[in-house]
Amino acid sequence: MTNTISQAPMLQAPISRDSGEPLADQIVRAIAARIDDKHLRAGARMPSIRQFAGKHGVSPFTVVASYDRLVAQGYLESRRGAGFFVRERASLNTALPAAAPTAAAAPKLDVVWLIRNLFRQVPGEASPAAGVLPAAWLDGPGIAAALRAIGRQQGGMLLNYGNPYGYLPLRQQLQRKLAELEIEAAPEQIVTTVGVTQALDLVARELCRPGDTVFVDDPAWFLMFGSFAALGLKVIGIPRLADGPDVAKLAQLAALHKPRLFVVNSVLHNPSSSSLSAAKAFQVLRIAEEHGITIVEDDIYCDLHPGPAVQAATRMAPLDQLRRVIYLSGFSKSLAANLRVGFIAASPELAQRLADRKMLATLTTSELGERVVYKILSEGVYRKHLERIRGRLDAARPQAIRRVEALGLGLDSQPTAGMFLWVDAGRDTSVLAAQAMEQGLLLAPGSLFSPDQLPSTRMRLNVAALEDARLWDFLAGAIGRAR
Repeated sequence: MTNTISQAPMLQAPISRDSGEPLADQIVRAIAARIDDKHLRAGARMPSIRQFAGKHGVSPFTVVASYDRLVAQGYLESRRGAGFFVRERASLNTALPAAAPTAAAAPKLDVVWLIRNLFRQVPGEASPAAGVLPAAWLDGPGIAAALRAIGRQQGGMLLNYGNPYGYLPLRQQLQRKLAELEIEAAPEQIVTTVGVTQALDLVARELCRPGDTVFVDDPAWFLMFGSFAALGLKVIGIPRLADGPDVAKLAQLAALHKPRLFVVNSVLHNPSSSSLSAAKAFQVLRIAEEHGITIVEDDIYCDLHPGPAVQAATRMAPLDQLRRVIYLSGFSKSLAANLRVGFIAASPELAQRLADRKMLATLTTSELGERVVYKILSEGVYRKHLERIRGRLDAARPQAIRRVEALGLGLDSQPTAGMFLWVDAGRDTSVLAAQAMEQGLLLAPGSLFSPDQLPSTRMRLNVAALEDARLWDFLAGAIGRAR
């Protein structure tokens, strides 16, 4: 009987020459990730150097360097005259007893799984699971020009700590930005943060204690579920409808649990891209007043909305003027996630407490990133940049909706702004996501967007990142098999 050796498949993700990352680094990271995730099994033969180079359009020297680094890191082994093979990883730690053979377990799909795999994607590569726009849609040259301009200024200003509240000219610019939304906030009411992620953490640490209850939209942004749970908080979801939270359920659960906070996406809700109606906004504020709830309005997708002159959108911060509402936003979705510039707008007393808490956590935020954002906002190019992004989204969204509906996937409503579609696949999307991962495709299953993480038939798709034909081929095959 002849022994056969399985051939390892080529990489699923394309190699990007525009990402700025060396090609060898991309190859090493991609192969290592597939070995770690058990998509490449021990003993599988890697494509020959010539095959790999031809398939991926790189030089043989690049492939040799990549394979050699993978050998050095323990992922591959070189067999003279035979080629390169995936190495048995367990052999790297002989002190551990060998585990009894078991059936291969499906990967655990949780928040950490999604985030870890998002960060494994080739930098700049569009992913249907991502919560950000593709790098090609953003203004990389504009950000680079702003960085160069700041670098030409007197260097001493970047060598010390900044203001605990944040770079003052940026906060003054944010004051004008908030005024356009009819939110009155002096610079002393604005605290810059390392994105909305830190903003939520600071607010929760300041206003909550272990054992307190926090309400969130259900579905909602998944990262905060784990963040709040790590603080010892009880997280309860309020069903999100097309025009905002289910206010009957909100009133019922508020009376029962007496939550400290209710975190809400009023405009372009993640993951449905729906927005709050005026009637719902007033009802939520009334319930919050009755039960002593602080509303945390996460408006991170603010700048992707065309504005009330084009499409209705109601925020609670203008109605409340930062008395019971804390307003959060940032620029990771519209400028660059890597700048990590967000901000909190709150009452003067609370803003001071949050700035103090920020000092205890990080002293100050990076003034370099804040100066870059200020320069871009203050020079007038930002509005044109946003118009371009919204135009591209408006062009991509109908096409995505048509393709989704052609596959027989459901949509409760068809959003007219934002980057997301909240799709009903008619089957457990955690299973679908696990199958997609085997083909190098990353999906965002609906179970991750609920604090209970129960099985869900929903999934979030980013309309700006659906051009990969493999995605549609996979969905067509998977949905067809389920029928």
